[in-house]
Amino acid sequence: MRPIIAIIGDQVHEVSPVINMNNADMAPNEIKRAVTLAGGLPIILPVSEDSPAVTAELADQYVAGFDALILPGGFDVDPTLYGEEPIPECGPTLRPKDLFEVPLIRATISAGKPIFAICRGMQILNVALGGTLYQDITAQDAEATIKHEQSARGDLPTHHVNFTSAATLATIFGPHAYVNSRHHQAIRQIADGLHVTATAPDGVIEGIESDNDDQIIGVQWHPENMYRESEPNYNLFVNLVERAQRFAAQD
Repeated sequence: MRPIIAIIGDQVHEVSPVINMNNADMAPNEIKRAVTLAGGLPIILPVSEDSPAVTAELADQYVAGFDALILPGGFDVDPTLYGEEPIPECGPTLRPKDLFEVPLIRATISAGKPIFAICRGMQILNVALGGTLYQDITAQDAEATIKHEQSARGDLPTHHVNFTSAATLATIFGPHAYVNSRHHQAIRQIADGLHVTATAPDGVIEGIESDNDDQIIGVQWHPENMYRESEPNYNLFVNLVERAQRFAAQD
């Protein structure tokens, strides 16, 4: 059987004349297609806007229903979750989603199930584990010297990243990769239990992995927009399915 790969939903916020479409849960088609092609069975987890206490209570039950978790891109992370007030350059946030994700991330890690985090997903993962973010790279990171919010079409690469030699990401990509880039926030202080395994030429963190195992892999770019033309980016999804299969085989 295919392993079940849960994708945390985002919400459609455009006003719709059909009330049932307002704030409807969705996940990017290309993530679902990549997971299916790689051998997984994608499902969408709808974001609960119940209280954080309710979400935390239900987190273990959610986690029992899947074999691996994808944290996709989306809104900026609410900076109050890592002890900061928003600066003017901070973009739109969706606090209910943040409060849904944090206990779910922690429960997934406690259960030992694999996680693959993409762009904003890598950022909320870091925050859930106690790390911090740059609310805006240009405003807060004087070392950032390349463009991280590309103007080119989203499936085209625009800057390079470099991998540490011992990383799982390096086994997939080699020492370097050419990636797309659509973010203005980034990891600032890495959380305990994670380590940096990829950086842009200006030092901005582009990849993270869990310490001592391969439970967690995160990338700052969008492999779901590149996997059709890039075998290494497709192999990120293959890797997730393989990790999910290994976990499922332990049950």
